Amino acid sequence: MSGKSPVVTSILDQLTALGHKKVVFCNDPDTGLKAIIAVHDTTLGPALGGTRMWNYSSEAEALEDVLRLSRTMTYKAAITGLNVGGGKAVIIGDSRKGKSEAMMRSYGRFIQNLNGEFITAEDVGTTTRDMEFIRMETKHVTGVPESIGGAGDPSIYTAKGVYLGIKACVKEVFGADMLAGKSVLVQGIGSVGEHLVELLRHENVEVFISDIDAERLQYVASKYKAKPVDADKIFTIDADIYAPCALGATVNDRTIPNMKFAIIAGSANNPLADEQRHGQMLMEKGILFAPDYLINAGGVINCYSELTGYGKKRTMQLTENIYEATRNVIQLSKKENISTILAANRIAEQRIADIKKIKSSY
Repeated sequence: MSGKSPVVTSILDQLTALGHKKVVFCNDPDTGLKAIIAVHDTTLGPALGGTRMWNYSSEAEALEDVLRLSRTMTYKAAITGLNVGGGKAVIIGDSRKGKSEAMMRSYGRFIQNLNGEFITAEDVGTTTRDMEFIRMETKHVTGVPESIGGAGDPSIYTAKGVYLGIKACVKEVFGADMLAGKSVLVQGIGSVGEHLVELLRHENVEVFISDIDAERLQYVASKYKAKPVDADKIFTIDADIYAPCALGATVNDRTIPNMKFAIIAGSANNPLADEQRHGQMLMEKGILFAPDYLINAGGVINCYSELTGYGKKRTMQLTENIYEATRNVIQLSKKENISTILAANRIAEQRIADIKKIKSSY
């Protein structure tokens, strides 16, 4: 899996290049809905993926985002052992003022027309309330509130998976997975980032935090006795671990030379600006990278549990598997002398190939 989409001109060329099965464009002038649903792979089961609402600068940018994210979902489900495929959807617009019940219900109708091939959940710019509206039109949605039978807040499980990924990396680098005395820089302290800060502070970790929201930065710093850092000072911090939990592509040609971290492990999607090049650069520099789509899979596991009827105990058990899965990636990386992101991709691709053989036998 590549972090950058190949340079192609047509939509169908993009689908072919990235291995997508289907892309659906949704347009409803009556409600203002403009959305794109991307179904990447359904070998392991129906495509599961969140719906992101973002004010994209162009439809081309929205398409590029949904294709990239849906492919990542395929790998995320495969490597964590879930029986679902990969999909994603984006709604083009400002989530703060462009949403309505009618829009979300109209979007739910488009999902219903896919006959279960795509199942959605909340993502950036959408909420559990939006999922309630979608559910009024289709059953193919997860992430609804616990009060109406949903699995509740997924950020707790996402943070737990990242925490376990950090521990697996610490074991590799430092010989034991004890975190006490280590230092972690958490970039982005939304719901997942804050839960991660709490878990780390319970282990007596020195935690640095950074966020563009100054008020929230001070709140979290005070609540957990963490140390706030200005955004432009992130890569001057000499911490053991960098945990990107906000925007992607923060690990790039400009930032890698300045990094002093031993480990990079966070919840942000696609933190490597270019998977192959930057994965290799980190390996050559001796920085251990925990593949993002593996260690941030707790939220997807939570949605999967809602679909299958699993309780909180089983959800946590599945999330705890992230520790061993991360160890397996590290071992393959060392054995084959390849970056951890390529090792993770190989493991995910192998599971998909194996299950495809089974499904083709009858």
